[in-house]
Order: sequence, then structure tokens, then C-alpha cells
Amino acid sequence: MAERTVADLLVERLSDWGVDRVFGYSGDGIDGVMGALRRAGKPTFVQARHEEAAAFMAVGHAKYTGGPGVCLSTQGPGAVHLLNGLYDAKLDSKPVVAIVGQQASTVLGSAYQQEIDLVRLFGDVCAQFVQAAHTPEQVPMLIDRAFRTALATRSPTCVILPHDVQSAPAPDPAAHEHGVMVTSPGLRPARVVPREEDLRAAAEVLRAGERVAIMVGQGAYGAAAEIVELADRLGAGVTASLLGKPVLDEGLPFHTGVMGHLGTTASEQLLRNCDTLLLIGTNDPWTEFYPAPGQARAVQIDIDGRQLGMRYPIEVPLLGDAAETVRGLLAEVQPRPERAWRDQVEAWVRRWHEISAARATAPAEPMNPQFVVHSLADRLPADAQVAVDVGSIVYWYARHLRLPRGVPAHLSSTLASMGCGLPYGIAAKLAAPGRPVILLTGDGAMQMTGLAELVTVAARWRDWADPRFVVCVLNNRDLAEVSWEQREMEGEPRFATSQQLPEVPYAGYAELLGLRGLRVTSPDDLPAAWDTALAADRPVVIDAVVDPAIPLLPPGRPFEKVKGMYAGLAAEGGEAARRAEAHLRRERADEGYDDPAG
Repeated sequence: MAERTVADLLVERLSDWGVDRVFGYSGDGIDGVMGALRRAGKPTFVQARHEEAAAFMAVGHAKYTGGPGVCLSTQGPGAVHLLNGLYDAKLDSKPVVAIVGQQASTVLGSAYQQEIDLVRLFGDVCAQFVQAAHTPEQVPMLIDRAFRTALATRSPTCVILPHDVQSAPAPDPAAHEHGVMVTSPGLRPARVVPREEDLRAAAEVLRAGERVAIMVGQGAYGAAAEIVELADRLGAGVTASLLGKPVLDEGLPFHTGVMGHLGTTASEQLLRNCDTLLLIGTNDPWTEFYPAPGQARAVQIDIDGRQLGMRYPIEVPLLGDAAETVRGLLAEVQPRPERAWRDQVEAWVRRWHEISAARATAPAEPMNPQFVVHSLADRLPADAQVAVDVGSIVYWYARHLRLPRGVPAHLSSTLASMGCGLPYGIAAKLAAPGRPVILLTGDGAMQMTGLAELVTVAARWRDWADPRFVVCVLNNRDLAEVSWEQREMEGEPRFATSQQLPEVPYAGYAELLGLRGLRVTSPDDLPAAWDTALAADRPVVIDAVVDPAIPLLPPGRPFEKVKGMYAGLAAEGGEAARRAEAHLRRERADEGYDDPAG
């Protein structure tokens, strides 16, 4: 029998931490670990097409399962490729452990091939914990600390393993001597609740408010029932950050939808008119859409004390778990009979539903991208998992896809990195292979990484209990979000050389891989395309050809905030710009604005 190595010990430790799968790409710097994974047979190794995608898969695993994600790469370029996905984990506060190979200890410092100072490289993204192993005895302790720190701080961590350390004999687990740290795996979450006097102070603020708004973020997961009860007692309206969109049922008559630049008119009206604000587990950066400072008294609940008071002046900060803390507030808040504010909020919500339906069904050339997502809403399976890539698709997801209760949906929100969608979807499918996955993406993200990772889907789908994996590509041949940002923020015309994308036959490419491809160019064909894709016996790519002239319009902004859009379109000229201006004026009129001509 071969001698047990440090790599074998590492793999055993991963299983001790409950790791089911490791996402990565092989290379000589991790040959020892790959050999140990082969010998052990678990955790399962998931081969991505690129280390960046592997890191995104690890983040996706953390988001869909709640457990730590693990990614694995070799030294040098493989390590560098991990950074983007790890920054996604850092900015969205998700536990991920990166295990990275390194050249043999004996050559470090010699400018050896692929030698990079990895501790320095990962020093920012894995600031909570990054360490290189120098001896076999360190490795169990470093792995335990990496997992414990990732879970305790909800952040990425990194352990660097030189090749000679990986292949060294495993240390004695019963060693009991000076200078050897003996640790154990495992961490159980604590019950964190605020002090009673702070709960009473917060309740007093909320009771005094006449127009209460509640904003929920991803930190409110697991507290939906309590938040709805509190909102009912206060007669409050509810809005959500982008990451908080799946937390509450958006069919609630007082749920105004997502807030911010890509949010709804109802959410903008809620926050502009409230006199009291309760933030629950959110750190959304769109602060210009919050109430003006001084407009509202505010209470904030967060499990991370570093986030309290970060986005808005807070009168009573509450450090605690969302569900436990809201239950504490319920003990101090009685139902109020007044309905005027709630009635107003529900009227705004009804009006938004009218606006969103009108926008989605407005004619476009050849299809309106809003209608693509709008037509999915009533067809989304109750057991689906949704992944969303970054770009203009996020606006349409935020505004038009009403998620059934219990359907998770995730994207790279704070980092907002294109290329996350396919890796997220794959991670979701591997975690729950019996549930259908729907990915919403744009052509820019699809060309960046999606085409490569579709190969991963093609290689793995036959192992899934439910083969449904639907990739909907909004094909407008444009980096639309940046085009509209250039107009809005700079008053600049679209720079075609920078923004125009080459035509790619997404549906045909799917067919080449043995998947199903559907190209849709008419809104009349969309419902049937969704129905076909959601009933297929294999993954399906829907190539939805859509109009880039549909504006990414922020809600409720005065003319001064959108006049750059008009200026940019005027400078562009041409039929497409005229069509975009017509759409812009129509959507502005939906919100009650009569923008000046010229």
C-alpha cells in the first residue's frame, strides 16, 4: 500500500468539513491533491473549462446551498484566474475556500517558472485568512482555520500548498509536542440576538412612524414569515435589494419589488415618501434611491456589525440574526388600525404592474427583451433554480420575473461580474440535480465565458436526474448596459467599435454539442419556446433575438438625471437611435414625465 501523504490527509479533511464537491482545473502544482482525490473517490472533482469559472462555481455552490464552496487550482496562471470569482465571494459575503498549489519550497525565491508570491496575490481578496504551508504538520490546522474563518466571516479564504508539502508523508495525527497545533473540524452557528433594551428602542422608532418602509436583503433569508407579520402590524410597504429579491413573495400586494437604479417605480415611490426605514440584512449600494438623509428615522438589523450604519444614518442599530431579531420586535409592536399608508403603497404596486406589463408588450425590433423575461414568469416551475448573468438582463430579471415562493435566484451582485451565470447554474444543478435550472444571460456574458462552460453542461447533463437546464440568451449584438451607461452618465453616443458584438449562432452551437437549440425572432413564438425548453429531455439554449434600443431607465428620476440619454442618442443619429428615443419618451411618460423635446 502506498504511503499516506499530506494530500491524502487534506482530502480526508475536506470530507470531514462536509465538502461534497471541489471545483477546479488540474495542473502540475496540484498533482498530489489530484492523486489523493482519485484515491479517495470523494469529494467529487468538477472540472471547469477555466479556473475563473471554477471559482464562480464555488461561489454559486455557497449561494445555493448555504455551505462553503471549494475551488482548486495550480500555481501561477491558474491561481491568478481564481481571483475574479473569489472577489465575487468577498463582495457578496459568501464562504469559499481556495486551495492553491505552489512550486516546491526549495525553489521559491529563485524566479522559478510560474512562481508568484501567492500570499501577496491573495492578500486582499482573502484578507481574513491566507496562509502557505511550510511543513506537513501545518496542513490540518490551516485547512480547519480556512473553513472556520470562511464560515465565521462569510468570506473567501486560501491555503497554499507547495508541491513538496503535498507529497510528503502525512504527519502523526496524535502528535503531542511543542510547536505542533492539533485542531479539529466543525463549526456550529450561534444564536445572535440584540439586547432587550435595544429591541425596545427600535420598536419605539417603528411604532412612531406613520409611513414605514422595510428593505430586505440577502441577510433576511429565513425570516420571511416574521417580516410579513411585522409589515402587516406596521402597515408598512416592503422593498428588496437585488440580492434580497428571492426572500419574500413578490406577489404580496404591499411588496414594491426591487429598489435602486434597476428597480421599480413603486419602490422608488415607497422610499421617496417614507418617514421610517427598517433595513434587514441589506447593504445595497444604491444610496441615492434611499430616503434623503434626515427624511426618515431608521433601524437596521444585520448579523455583521461592520455593516450597521454603512449606507444610511441609523438611529438604532441591531446586531443579530434576522429572524430572531424580528421576532423580538414583534413582541414589542402591536397592530395599528391606520391603513392610509398601506393603501397608498398597494396603489403604487398596482400601477407598477400596469407599467411593467405595458413596457414588456411594447413592440420592438424584432423582440422586446422585457417580454422574453415577462413571458417566463408564469411558466417558471415551482421547483426551479434561477441563475442570472450580469448586463442588461439584470434589469429585466429584477423588474419582470416574479419568483414563486421557494425558488432561489442568484447572480454576481456587488462585484457585478459578467461570466458568472453558467458557472452558477452548473453549481445549482450539481447541488440539486433533480430540479430544473433556468439561466438568464446576455450575449456579452455568453461570449465571455458562457460558450466555454456550455461544454461543461454538455459533458455532464446525462448524469442529472432532471435534465432540464435552460439557457436563455438575449441576443442584441450589443453590450447594452454599457451603451446605456455611456449615454446616461456621460451624455456620450454609443461607441460602436467598443460595444458592437459579433453574431454567434447560439442555438446552432448548442446543437453541435448535442443539446437542443431554439432561435426565436418573434414574440409570437416565445411562449412555445419556453414550453418546449421546460419540457425537453436535455439542456436547451434559447437564442432570443432582441432589440438593443430598449432603455435601461432608472425609476422616478427628474429630467436632469436622464437628459444625458437624450443627448447621447441625439449625437448617435440613425434609425436605431430614433427608435431608442421613442422608447425612452414612452417609458418616461408611463412615470408621468413630459420631457422637453430637442
